Amino acid sequence: MDGDQQRLLATMPLHAITSTYGEAGLRDRFAVEIASWPEADRRRMQGALDLAARLHADDRRDREPYVNHLLRVAIRIMSHYRVRDADVVCAALLHDAVEDHPAELAGGQADQQAALAVLATEFGPRVAGLVGAVTNPPYAKDRDEHEQYREHVADSLRDNPWARVIKASDFTDNGAGLIHTTGPRLRRLADKYAPLVPVLRDLIARPDTPLDAPVKQHILAQIDRAADRFAAVQDDTGRGDAG
Repeated sequence: MDGDQQRLLATMPLHAITSTYGEAGLRDRFAVEIASWPEADRRRMQGALDLAARLHADDRRDREPYVNHLLRVAIRIMSHYRVRDADVVCAALLHDAVEDHPAELAGGQADQQAALAVLATEFGPRVAGLVGAVTNPPYAKDRDEHEQYREHVADSLRDNPWARVIKASDFTDNGAGLIHTTGPRLRRLADKYAPLVPVLRDLIARPDTPLDAPVKQHILAQIDRAADRFAAVQDDTGRGDAG
């Protein structure tokens, strides 16, 4: 990748990189973002990406490799949120690893705590704690899953400000991703994420959320745009059902 390509990738929106260059382009953008970091941090972040890519190798997110979502979440935190904290970036890359692939992490044992212990050994207890905070636990089958999801997000992020940063980037990517989703899954995602908007807005706006004021405003504006998207999807599918 030459200098001109680096400068181009550094200015492109993340979903534009995805649609134009795919996973390779996002990996190049990730390399651009971490190039100025200390060598030890670069090794840890690359190791987290390598592990995430192996765990999610067979996973797809609509029409793209799942690792694209993980890369966008991590890059957004570095580039848009101005965060230079290798633990947070590693946790962003691994934020779905324990929820989706506990057995692969824990040597065949499908246990979230065992999987988190593996991450703690490899990347440190802080990374494992951040991943744990954004990992959805198994839900009770006799209660509404979306309601339990919202309760978990509010409870787990209340006392973990850095985990809020990861969740904000994840939520933004999911909200933006709705424009690339079709079929029944579109309504299911809107129903899942729309009620989370006021919860996440409150968490991001709190004084202890470790982001600069302009970054918080940027995130809040993105959350509001996502909320408009959710409402449009729910209104449109609702009218379709009525018809």
